[in-house]
Amino acid sequence: MDLRKEIKFSDLLPKRRAKGEPKPKAEKAAREPRVSRFSRKNQDSAPTETPKRAQKPKMSGRTKKLVGLKVGSSQIAAARIVNNGSPQLVQIARDELDSGIVVGGELRETEELAAVLKRFFRKHKLPRQNVRLGISNNRIGVRAFEIAGVDDEKQLANAIKYRAQETLPIPVEEAVLDYQILGERTDEEGVLHRKVLLVVAYRDLIDRYAAACKKAGIRLAGIDLEAFAILRALAPPPGDEAAGSAIVVVNVGHDRTTFAVSDGKTCEFTRVLDWGGRSLDMGIARALDLSPSEAAPIKLALSLTEPSIPAGLTSDQADRVREAVVREVHEFARELVSSLQFYQSQPGSLGIGEIVLTGGTAQLPGLAAELSRLLGVRARVGDPLAHVKVGKKVDREQQLGSLTSAIGLGIES
Repeated sequence: MDLRKEIKFSDLLPKRRAKGEPKPKAEKAAREPRVSRFSRKNQDSAPTETPKRAQKPKMSGRTKKLVGLKVGSSQIAAARIVNNGSPQLVQIARDELDSGIVVGGELRETEELAAVLKRFFRKHKLPRQNVRLGISNNRIGVRAFEIAGVDDEKQLANAIKYRAQETLPIPVEEAVLDYQILGERTDEEGVLHRKVLLVVAYRDLIDRYAAACKKAGIRLAGIDLEAFAILRALAPPPGDEAAGSAIVVVNVGHDRTTFAVSDGKTCEFTRVLDWGGRSLDMGIARALDLSPSEAAPIKLALSLTEPSIPAGLTSDQADRVREAVVREVHEFARELVSSLQFYQSQPGSLGIGEIVLTGGTAQLPGLAAELSRLLGVRARVGDPLAHVKVGKKVDREQQLGSLTSAIGLGIES
């Protein structure tokens, strides 16, 4: 099947037919993944270059069951959530993933991932329908900007396409563009101003993940950005955030970190940083002349707040390890400062109230306190269960930081 077809950025739910509207014949015959945030349609047509406006679907009273699926470079994580009023987490699952299948958010081995996903869903008895996949990659761009004086929808789409060429380093012919209108205002002279959220992604990046899921027998309800998912999982509900302050969520993974900023309603800025738990492994490995895999268990025994000596190390070795880890954390802080400064250089940016950390590496004791000291902004570890009810079969004692993305992917907005 040719997967090079139109992929459309839409809302978090797939569009539903109006009551009484007949099911289209193409939908009856097709058993392919439907993608929500990046949806796919017009299977046999060439991809259009004109950005499409995402339409917000009407909500129904039906219970919405979703499986949030996050494929990282070192593990696969899934969270099954029932969205019926308040979202309820009913199942979590995760397995390690061999290195080289996914690198830097890019799927390198489609066939291998398809086989892994098939085993993963069978082992954990996860539903293969209504699965929302999360992706995080530097080849996806999110920008919010304002366009003035354009009333016609077609002219608006052309204006947004022009702005996309100016602001995002992605060739239009290789990309998927879509947008949402976040708000409108009319100035004193009667000119209409529209605030636009634009999402741009390389088409081949989406196609490979969609192909792997199809081969594994998984029917996608959506492909979503990890930045949006972690904000749904950790950001306070609208109205709870500090007045005039941006919400910053930082998901520290194995080899990358997703940085997302929200105004309390929508993601205004996101960036993927090339820093993660593996950076600490490599720092420790250099200090002790080990391989990164040998250094990983030492990292798990560390604390930045207590001068403990990990088992098997001498006092001198423990000091060298701590110095190496602190150097790496300082490098991470510089990356965060650069991202914060870039965000705040944008028109209409907000002040930073606090930084919420999540991800497996965020659980390193003392990391949040050290980042608070270096950044001059309060940093804390977020609770991925803050906005969900927890089912009886979910083990609360597990370290859930690395499941934040999967949980957020299962939550409806």
